[in-house]
Amino acid sequence: MNKSLFIKSWMLLLLIISTCFSYAQKSSSPRIVNIVNFIRDIEPREAYITKDVLYETVVNQVKLMKQYQLGGTFLLQYDALIDERYISLLKTLPKGKFEIGAWWELPLPLIEKAGIKWRGKYAWDWHSDVGFSVGYTPAEREKIIDVYFTDFKKIFGYYPKSVASWVIDAHSLNYMYDKYKIVATANCKDQVGTDGFTLWGGYWNQAYYPSRINAYMPAQHVDKQLPVPVFRMLGSDPIRQYADGRSVTTLEPVYKHAGGNEQWINWFFNSFVNDPSLGFNYTQAGQENSFTWNDMKKGLELQMPIIAHLRDEGKVRVETMSASGEWFKKKYKVTPATTFTVTKDLGESDKKTIWYNSRFYRLNLLWEEGTMRIADIHLFNEIIPDKYFKGVTTVNQSFFYTLPVVDGFQWGKTGHPTGLRLLTLDNGQPIPVKGGNPVFTNVDVNTAHISWPSGKGTFEIDLKEKIMIIKTTGTVPLNWYFELAVNDKAKVPLTGIKANQIDYNFDGHIYQLVAEKGFFVKPENASLVQLKPESGSIILRIAD
Repeated sequence: MNKSLFIKSWMLLLLIISTCFSYAQKSSSPRIVNIVNFIRDIEPREAYITKDVLYETVVNQVKLMKQYQLGGTFLLQYDALIDERYISLLKTLPKGKFEIGAWWELPLPLIEKAGIKWRGKYAWDWHSDVGFSVGYTPAEREKIIDVYFTDFKKIFGYYPKSVASWVIDAHSLNYMYDKYKIVATANCKDQVGTDGFTLWGGYWNQAYYPSRINAYMPAQHVDKQLPVPVFRMLGSDPIRQYADGRSVTTLEPVYKHAGGNEQWINWFFNSFVNDPSLGFNYTQAGQENSFTWNDMKKGLELQMPIIAHLRDEGKVRVETMSASGEWFKKKYKVTPATTFTVTKDLGESDKKTIWYNSRFYRLNLLWEEGTMRIADIHLFNEIIPDKYFKGVTTVNQSFFYTLPVVDGFQWGKTGHPTGLRLLTLDNGQPIPVKGGNPVFTNVDVNTAHISWPSGKGTFEIDLKEKIMIIKTTGTVPLNWYFELAVNDKAKVPLTGIKANQIDYNFDGHIYQLVAEKGFFVKPENASLVQLKPESGSIILRIAD
């Protein structure tokens, strides 16, 4: 064999091996799409949104999904559940491909049928203390659930398997599972204050098993978890949605800068399908009918053919929420480790990111203009109850939190998130460490690896269930370290800095971030803390 032919043969073999490895990685980490449309029959906020407008929106959603042979989930608010038009329409949908479930906002007819006095201004009131379970006592919640599930079975002949809401409390989920055996639920994306709902620091995207006493908090052990996966709604932008936690940058088709924008949609699905993902990747498409067909039409007509095309190519699984819930329960005994990565940002932006979740913590790394920072770390603890496990909200706000260690959004300034920034010293002055493009790979079912070239070496990072390991190879910038600077108005729960740990107290719960290798320093400048390597390495134990 001549040398040229030998080289070509080896190149072909390497290409085949690389292709097979890439296929094996993707097939072992499926991409799952749930198309979820939830339905109200009452919309008092705008006079033009009549019952007919709401109904025709759902008719058009069904028509478009059938056009592309896409199944999905329709979730009914109680006022829609008892409306004959929706009953007739949804009963025509083929079972298996479509699913009917419960949308857990609580309107007047449901509350009054449960024997509870209605406190709302309208027949459907969207305020947290009136229209959501967190505004009712645990005993009242059980009465409300019994009415809904009983009437649902009378109409459809079975109990709903999927229940979702912007926010839902642990007591309600426990009761729905223990008595009615629901198999899947969903809550809102992470956000701060939008529409009166704050959910911040939770399992980012994908799905998790919640604690029996905290619907938002992933459990660490089988005996403490509710065996119903909670899927995160709306298809969040992995970069922009976090950078401004009060914005809405999601797959929702009514938002012209995101789910209604062709460039954004193509970018989102390209990253969703092609970028590395540990465990599985998940997104939710669809829209509530209150936004009306005129406003969602363009976005849905852009999204549905893309989703259908990806399904036909075998790149995504399009299934109902309950099917995803049943798959999750068969595959995972406890909450898995997952990642959502972006290797190429939208447009001219050079940002790249990885979100890592395990049952113990979540962490976000962000690269921007050749620099790197740890933008977010939140810990999970199954013994911390949510505020509404036994209590109620009496205001138009509900709050669900985990334990902040680094909170780039809330500790930074508007439009300028902070984080643990990777720095080095140049003539005694701190400057950002610069590097190339990070490479994301999956090592095993729990470990994500990042290799980031800088100088004549690389930063090698492993994210595992309980630890983060940072090592260097070759020659990287000398005297590198991480530094956290925060907005002087930020409420930071840090209470003490020791060589091997930082102490925190958030809402009365005491916890630590521990350096098994490396050490923490209180700097002389205005920054909060520095994290320095030991013999070129850092190992952080990230678990409460």
